Amino acid sequence: MPELPVHHHATIDAIVTHTGRATLPFQRAQRAEHHATAFWFNELLETTDEGEVVRQFLVTADDPARRSDIAELTLRTDLGTPAPTADKLLMTGFAEGWSTLDGLGVAVMPTGGLHAYTERKGWSWTVDEITDGIAARAEDVAALGEEPVPAYLLGHDVGARGEREQAVVVGAVARAEDGVRWTGQLPAGCVGAPVFTAVPVEGDSFRLVCVGLALPGARGRHPVATFDRIRAALRTWAPDGDAPVPEQGKRRWWSRGRRPGR
Repeated sequence: MPELPVHHHATIDAIVTHTGRATLPFQRAQRAEHHATAFWFNELLETTDEGEVVRQFLVTADDPARRSDIAELTLRTDLGTPAPTADKLLMTGFAEGWSTLDGLGVAVMPTGGLHAYTERKGWSWTVDEITDGIAARAEDVAALGEEPVPAYLLGHDVGARGEREQAVVVGAVARAEDGVRWTGQLPAGCVGAPVFTAVPVEGDSFRLVCVGLALPGARGRHPVATFDRIRAALRTWAPDGDAPVPEQGKRRWWSRGRRPGR
């Protein structure tokens, strides 16, 4: 593993402070399997005089999402206002609600259904998002070399009693012949979680970059689906409609206006 940078602790603080409410653990309900982590992503489509046009998704690894026909999502009190009254959310039709981005191992779900559900329950989401300003661009990915650099994964492990506590996992990323790889531990339940690096700038400062998300792998080497490729795939993709949700209801999953977190 590479030597940790001088801003190691500051990087962890920045990840938790700015994106701590972006992650959402899920698993296949009733069988307690296919544990994974999804996260909220806010895609910038265009900037106009009226504001920014964005689309909001949940993003995760395709394999666990597609294997969970009925999913159990673990909620935390800081994800809603007022705080959710239940700590679990069951979603039927979960697997069908995801769309696969071809060749990336990534699944995306428009969030209109999730917003409609909370409106019916009398609360609203108060989440963080991976936004255009933090998601890696082609030049960020190109700057990664074959030599591993410190990286940080924000996911939800599976505890002894099935609890899904959030954790920052320290590892490394590097370029390989087939793309970018995460080297190090990938705890159960952390597949699909966002992976970050800290890019040094002037002085002791750094810029936080979300490289992409961790995919299933083996022997401590897991592929990372990078955001430059995710962005490119989303530009040619359009959904058939909103995803299935626990209760009936529709809400648009794109919006015009100033985005939070910028």
